Amino acid sequence: MDEIKSGAPDEGYRSGYVALLGRPNVGKSTLLNHLVGQKISITAPRPQTTRDQILGILTRPDGQLLFLDTPGVHSGYRSLNRHLLRATRGALESADLGVLVVEALLWTHDDAEALRWLQRAGIPLVAVVNKVDRVASKARLFPYLQALAERGEFAAIIPLSARRAPDVERLADVLVPLLPPAPAAFPEDQVTDRNLRFMAAEIIREQIFRQLGAELPYDTAVAIESYQVEGGQQRIEATIYCRRPGQKAIILGDGGNRLRVIGSRAREALQQLTEERVWLGLWVKQKEQWSEDHHILRELGYDD
Repeated sequence: MDEIKSGAPDEGYRSGYVALLGRPNVGKSTLLNHLVGQKISITAPRPQTTRDQILGILTRPDGQLLFLDTPGVHSGYRSLNRHLLRATRGALESADLGVLVVEALLWTHDDAEALRWLQRAGIPLVAVVNKVDRVASKARLFPYLQALAERGEFAAIIPLSARRAPDVERLADVLVPLLPPAPAAFPEDQVTDRNLRFMAAEIIREQIFRQLGAELPYDTAVAIESYQVEGGQQRIEATIYCRRPGQKAIILGDGGNRLRVIGSRAREALQQLTEERVWLGLWVKQKEQWSEDHHILRELGYDD
């Protein structure tokens, strides 16, 4: 399906920051991972797994796209929520282009709020309509696309599936000409600005979401206590924080079985990322108000 597009490509190399914004669980992180060709943002079948602004770098012959995957729009008064809000605002303040990611045939209050945030930033906007592969009747898409076009001034509206390589490539083709003329900001082989400590914590947190049910994962955080490279082996020690004693028991599982599964799956993912052997030690600590503890938040990288 062709995108709804206005304007024409300009000549010359272009580079700039692209903020990805949308309600929880519309596929922003999946889209980012497929754009850069590597998993740098965690995914799980639950909303709001992303807690930090993550930079994904896509370098092409005609330009360099610097994608900012944001936690989305959060409300609340916890210190962690305030950090998430700042991360999203920071992404919009530095962005040259905004991408609103929505799910095909759906429009909610959270979608409208994300669009308002992008419009207030005063930057060119593109709308990505994700998960079109799940729409059985494509004829139903056209009224939705038409209604979306009336909600804001978009340089392009692009229906796609974030999991299909041709769709993702087509999106990049549309975005590059909308960036300002500028040289590349990062080396062409770099895909993120995040270090391995951050990536290790995120991969462990992803497995917590995948192995635990209901709301418990939202009450957890992962702090990397030690990260050493010794003789071709990555040696990592990490602490999983939770709020209540009962949650600690659930994370550990019967005889520590669930924690072993979390550790094993995370270790496999880390070995795939680093292409080296990984030793991973996990511990669980209970602290009811960890999201209000400034010392713990600093350890987690959530500076005030």
